Amino acid sequence: MILDATDRAILNQLQEGFPIDPAPFAVVAADLGITETDLIARLEAMKTARVITRFGPFYDAAAMGGAFCLCAMAIPPGEFDAVTAKVNAHPEVAHNYERTHRLNMWFVLATETKEGIEEVARRIEVETGHRVLLFPKLQEFFIRFRVAA
Repeated sequence: MILDATDRAILNQLQEGFPIDPAPFAVVAADLGITETDLIARLEAMKTARVITRFGPFYDAAAMGGAFCLCAMAIPPGEFDAVTAKVNAHPEVAHNYERTHRLNMWFVLATETKEGIEEVARRIEVETGHRVLLFPKLQEFFIRFRVAA
């Protein structure tokens, strides 16, 4: 997919936030000078083409009393896809990435309680037969990551 100027404007604007409104897509579309239908169609096309992998809110589980934890696993290449499916079946799992390292699967767990991190990690271990290494956050840094489209 080749992004045009409107697609780039959509990506840039949505990284700045999403309006709390009964018709948020209509608000964004009006700001961009396009129709709501066009905005939604363009987002769907970008998702289908994997220009974007997800579109949705990011909740700060820790601010709501829950917890986040970076996790890693060492998965044999022949098992990677099957283990990925089992790990990703857990609604607490986000941001699952393959890396070229002995620890080749990295993902984030977000749970309602700190104890939930251990519980989900242990379930994943039982289901996959592979150890889940936990890397809890020690200190938070806000870097306002943004990618110019």
